[in-house]
Amino acid sequence: MYSANHWGGSFEIAADGAAEDDHSRNMDLDRGALSARQHQLDETQQSWLLGPPEAKKKDKYVDLGCVVVKRKLLWWVLWTLLAAFILIGLPIIIAKSIPKKKPHAPPPDQYTDALHKALLFFNAQKSGRLPKNNGIKWRGNSGLSDGSDLTDVKGGLVGGYYDAGDNIKFHFPLAFSMTMLSWSVIEYSAKYKAVGEYDHVRELIKWGTDYLLLTFNSSASTIDKVYSQVGIAKINGTQPDDHYCWNRPEDMAYPRPVQTASSAPDLGGEMAAALAAASIVFRDNAAYSKKLVNGAAAVYKFARSSRRTPYSRGNQYIEYYYNSTNYWDEYMWSAAWMYYATGNNTYITFATDPRLPKNAKAFYSILDFSVFSWDNKLPGAELLLSRLRMFLNPGYPYEESLIGYHNTTSMNMCMYFPRFGAFNFTKGGLAQFNHGKGQPLQYAVANSFLAALYADYMESVNVPGWYCGPNFMTVDDLRSFARSQVNYILGDNPKKMSYVVGYGKKYPRRLHHRGASTPHNGIKYSCTGGYKWRNAKGADPNLLVGAMVGGPDKNDQFKDARLTYAQNEPTLVGNAGLVAALVALTNSGRGAGVTAVDKNTMFSAVPPMFPATPPPPSKWKP
Repeated sequence: MYSANHWGGSFEIAADGAAEDDHSRNMDLDRGALSARQHQLDETQQSWLLGPPEAKKKDKYVDLGCVVVKRKLLWWVLWTLLAAFILIGLPIIIAKSIPKKKPHAPPPDQYTDALHKALLFFNAQKSGRLPKNNGIKWRGNSGLSDGSDLTDVKGGLVGGYYDAGDNIKFHFPLAFSMTMLSWSVIEYSAKYKAVGEYDHVRELIKWGTDYLLLTFNSSASTIDKVYSQVGIAKINGTQPDDHYCWNRPEDMAYPRPVQTASSAPDLGGEMAAALAAASIVFRDNAAYSKKLVNGAAAVYKFARSSRRTPYSRGNQYIEYYYNSTNYWDEYMWSAAWMYYATGNNTYITFATDPRLPKNAKAFYSILDFSVFSWDNKLPGAELLLSRLRMFLNPGYPYEESLIGYHNTTSMNMCMYFPRFGAFNFTKGGLAQFNHGKGQPLQYAVANSFLAALYADYMESVNVPGWYCGPNFMTVDDLRSFARSQVNYILGDNPKKMSYVVGYGKKYPRRLHHRGASTPHNGIKYSCTGGYKWRNAKGADPNLLVGAMVGGPDKNDQFKDARLTYAQNEPTLVGNAGLVAALVALTNSGRGAGVTAVDKNTMFSAVPPMFPATPPPPSKWKP
């Protein structure tokens, strides 16, 4: 079957079709060649048709010295920076220029308030030519003739501090007071800075140490005497002296003889401790710190090499007031401070020699030896040496004695708690560390400082407490004891009164104090002319701000009368202990716990306890 051809014509292909195709292709080639020939125009013809060629624009550049950049790019960067400044920088500048209210600092606690006042007491007790910024309006220059008859002290023994309500300068308690202030600064410098008292307390320390350097030949390496006191008070005397007369220091017109000690293992040791401790406080003043260390070394050598007779023995003007009952405690105390100040192993070797605690009866569990005071440095020295074990742990050959000091320190702390019955407490809660005698508060604050400090030491090494026999006592228990004693002094007592002048609403107004009780009215009262002010019933005309008085009796009773000196007389050592306890307890500054104490400053001069790690061996070469 065949398909039909709907389009018409035959299905057969003509035989000459190939020839036609070849002809067609040849025609196309001829047209292409012709077209190519037609487009091959010379340059002149092209210029007629196209005109002159366009010239390229050259980019402009700017030479910035270190680099060459396109001007267009430079402008783009500059405009971008300007826009960023307008959009971002300008609002920030405007926002920062608007004054903002500073956030109020947290209110100071009661310990900080009391600390400010307690330090002012030292300003009021200054002797010598006072600085213009001393801050006590009713005080002036005094004691400018002290020691003027001494041929080996240029300018005499001018300066220092009056001890209490009289005008005597007792060098033994004065030195101890400076040691206490320095110790508190070394441990709690951040707190002093936080409450704005750092420069003040350092100035007070320097006032004392400058004076101590006058009391012996501090420029020599070997000395054979120290001056131990300026002024005298003869018991039941009838001739003008510092007790018979009732004068403001500015009005003194009676003889003030100087006492000399050619043997002073106790006084010399305490002076060495004071100067050594202060050298750590002033480590930022290299020249002065070195001067203090050199003086400390000389007087320490004197204390160790002189005849071992207490400085007060046989001296009627000292023995009745500040009699030293031992000197082995000062040996331990001063050796510890000398080691921390110098890093010289000779001192720590002596401090940990087993014969020293044996001679000092440090490990004999004698009750009174657990009470820290101007006359008994054992508890302070033991805590100071326990610090070395707790923070550095030097090991052999010091470990055996350091363990003994540490254990004794823990035992001393156990004595502070009423539950163990070591000491009596008043019904109001005041510890009777001096067995009901006068001036109980100075013992309470000194030992409260040790308690608070030991609690901070333990927390710094993550120790929660210690055992008193089978009873586990915590650091909070220890700190609570310290607070209870200081709170009692600040007003939490049966009399509901503060025993710090100027603190609180009710405090002593009739101090046994010549300067505070005698008016500053331009009248110079004679030796006995001041008796009317001594016997007056009215309040003191001059407020001795910050003075901590002696304190109540064993029944919590207190008589605010000028002649009851055992209760109403302030002292340097009392206020030094108060300052130390207050700064240890205040929450201002670095706070409590692991950041409470400055662990490192005390050891700033101590060399590394262990040899340095040797360098790695060199690479092995085959």
